[in-house]
Amino acid sequence: MRLGLNLGYWGAGNDADNLVLAQEADRLGYAVVWAAEAYGSDAATVLAFIAAQTERIDIGSAVFQIPGRTPALTAMTAATLDTLSGGRFRLGLGVSGPQVSEGWHGVRFDRPLARTREYVAIVRKALRREVVRAEGEFFTLPLPDGPGRALRLTVHPVRDHIPLYLAAVGPKNLELAGEIADGWLAIFLSPDSAPQWLAHVAAGRARAGQGLAGFDVVPTVPVVVGDDVQACADPVRDYAALYVGGMGSREQNFYNQLASRMGFEAEAALVQERYLARDYAGAAAAVPFEFIDATSLLGPKGRVADGLRAYADAGVTTLSVAAHHGSLRSRIQTLRTTVEALEVAGVGS
Repeated sequence: MRLGLNLGYWGAGNDADNLVLAQEADRLGYAVVWAAEAYGSDAATVLAFIAAQTERIDIGSAVFQIPGRTPALTAMTAATLDTLSGGRFRLGLGVSGPQVSEGWHGVRFDRPLARTREYVAIVRKALRREVVRAEGEFFTLPLPDGPGRALRLTVHPVRDHIPLYLAAVGPKNLELAGEIADGWLAIFLSPDSAPQWLAHVAAGRARAGQGLAGFDVVPTVPVVVGDDVQACADPVRDYAALYVGGMGSREQNFYNQLASRMGFEAEAALVQERYLARDYAGAAAAVPFEFIDATSLLGPKGRVADGLRAYADAGVTTLSVAAHHGSLRSRIQTLRTTVEALEVAGVGS
């Protein structure tokens, strides 16, 4: 198992600190640093900035929003970032959610799985530098009865194949990730729940005539190091409440549904009720410790090592550390302690 670093959303904190964290992760041998986007900073600019100031670490989008870019633009951006970084780019894609897709990008959130399949096929074709033609439900290239031409990408990526990941929640989306992607970007993944979700990925891989070998399983996992495990959970509460309670509408929140599938249905409903009522502190307080502990790495180094071993045994191949809390010094120490814990666990690669 390798380690990654998830910086989250640029502009949500001290961005100068995030650059230092990326550089420290590069020095420590982390495999990849991921940047996200919602309706603030875009991930592509952030990744170009980080690539220019690191040497070995891969840069990854977690995620580029499918409704925010045409597939051709995504291919252009991926090829450019791969070129600028010297072959270090990983392309993570996701459909976002109905509120952002329809409210920010003006794209209907309908049939997201079919849209993703069609979108990825065009991106793949463009990155292979084939002449791009498509006649699908969502994309037609070139447009008929007009002056458009079928075109080929002019940029040559450094690598023949840029790794493509899907952010997926839910059985059908996981099957799709297994079928058409090189990896899965997971959130709120626990070692206990991983096998049931990976069974859906494996079904998709089988449909494509492949096994799980070589498929990158990449959960983002909050890491908080300290002697008091209960206290270590507190900095994660706001993060968990945002996703479980506030990411999406009352009727359509994928993360709330995920928490419910994990056995926290009543608690997830309470978190959402409080969050949508703008009682953010109450929502954070309502997140069960058991949920945070199951989906995070909390406590002293030995306990973190045990958790890393459990993730590796469950099939995780790259664990992305989320160290969003505390001073820069403490966050750097979290990155270092996680490396040491991986060595103790004996599951590093």
